Amino acid sequence: MPQSREIAITRFDGQTSGDTRDCVALEEPLEIRLDASDGAERGTRSLSITMRTPGHDHELAAGFLLTEGLLHHAHEIGSITHDGDHVVTVHLADHARVAWPTMERHFYATSSCGVCGKSSLDALEVPGLQRIARDGFSCRVQTVPLLSDQLRARQSVFDQTGGLHAAALFDGDGEFVDIREDVGRHNAVDKLLGAQFLQGRPPLADRLLFLSGRASFELVQKALTAGIPMIAAVGAPSSLAVELAQRFDLTLLGFVRGARFNVYSGAWRLREA
Repeated sequence: MPQSREIAITRFDGQTSGDTRDCVALEEPLEIRLDASDGAERGTRSLSITMRTPGHDHELAAGFLLTEGLLHHAHEIGSITHDGDHVVTVHLADHARVAWPTMERHFYATSSCGVCGKSSLDALEVPGLQRIARDGFSCRVQTVPLLSDQLRARQSVFDQTGGLHAAALFDGDGEFVDIREDVGRHNAVDKLLGAQFLQGRPPLADRLLFLSGRASFELVQKALTAGIPMIAAVGAPSSLAVELAQRFDLTLLGFVRGARFNVYSGAWRLREA
């Protein structure tokens, strides 16, 4: 599935200009639907419309349901189908149940915002978030600066367009696990976590999430739903992201560029050797 498109442009360079071609990242709508039973009857409802880069749509839908706190186990999903180019339907297994009234949290999401259109402030925080255990996961200080180059080397669509965010998973030794790209930060994370979810792997208590951009509230929250103990971001965290990380004992690193980075929460998970 194409994730970029070549278009005609005019390029200016100092005092000169000329016609040429450039590659831009695709951004197209995706409607996520849920086919499920509430115990009395089965029905299909639309949960969200998000602007995304095509590709890994099944993972995006699964990750969305996970990080919204609607699903907790892969066996709750019976199948996922494409109903046209811009609609994905998640069909829950017969034994799985939903409470349709709780679906009022769902929203229209742009590529840049994972919480736009929430019906109330109370709906912003996913219910049932668990504090991250302080023991078990750690990462060497010397490993952190190496992650950015590993991420950048695997951003294939970014190389073509310069217009995609990336989210990647590493283990505590800095070994690469997986990566996803998208025009939306939250979509990249949902695709990445959705892939792990569909393989039955969350909680990801032995993984570090690396972000190519800033660390916002919704991205920290998504990491918490998957049980991830550490986030490292190239950009800055927001105040709400820091507060959420501190409240749930998640380690949050920002401005990870070369050998320098800031620790905003959970410094105890970083070791010198």
